[in-house]
Amino acid sequence: MTASNRITSQLGSQLALVSVDGTRRPAPPALVLVGHGSRDPRALSTVRALMERIRELRPGLPVHLGHIELNEPLLPDTLAALGTGDAVLVPLLLSRGHHVKRDIPEAAAAASARSRIAAPLGPHPLLVETLYERLVEAGWRTPGADRRASGVVLAAAGSRDPDAGVDTRRTAELLAERLGVPVVPAYASAAAPTVADAVRALAARGRHRVAVASYFTAPGRFSTECAAAAPGIAAAPLGAHPAMARLALHRYDQALAAPAHEERTAERTLASA
Repeated sequence: MTASNRITSQLGSQLALVSVDGTRRPAPPALVLVGHGSRDPRALSTVRALMERIRELRPGLPVHLGHIELNEPLLPDTLAALGTGDAVLVPLLLSRGHHVKRDIPEAAAAASARSRIAAPLGPHPLLVETLYERLVEAGWRTPGADRRASGVVLAAAGSRDPDAGVDTRRTAELLAERLGVPVVPAYASAAAPTVADAVRALAARGRHRVAVASYFTAPGRFSTECAAAAPGIAAAPLGAHPAMARLALHRYDQALAAPAHEERTAERTLASA
């Protein structure tokens, strides 16, 4: 962010807390982005860039970051710093799984902050649009006459949780509708098929023009390994795309709009999953 943009954002943040009659509005609940964490330094810089986009879109909204593992600040530390304040935890995760069902609720329950937990980012049409644009940036073109020879592998992290597989397959279906070619989900770990296996499966169906869409929020080991298995085009991860910032805010707003009884039901569902 440039100096002028930073000043504009700060002024916007201050004005957003002032009502029309000049009285000061209460600060909205903090948005806490919950990242997985990675040893790859590009992951942390990507999440920080996403935070800046969110702040630009919603001046006056306190935006914080907490990681499940590997990077600081860790989520419990971020929540501790909020004291007894209100917060909405937005997982930077693309499907349901152990982190969404266990790790994040347990961290929220152990903290003094009054927290709501938003749904994971995926599946959602904004993710599909981001995947499409990342493919185009990498060189994907509408197949045209080559449509019958074209296909895409949706490379995801993978999980043993069946709900995660359901969510990833739904994203693959939405992306297939957007592209007009088959999209096969594949995984870096914990699930099958691998990217290489998915590429071979498409080739066996006569789909020799195959691209890999990177269904990862940020660069890291898994995204690098999946890209290396691509026979041709390999798109960049979702990253700090503007649609990702809009989606994080959408999940934040959804969580705030949910009635209290729905929130309690969701908490019980997560606790029993």
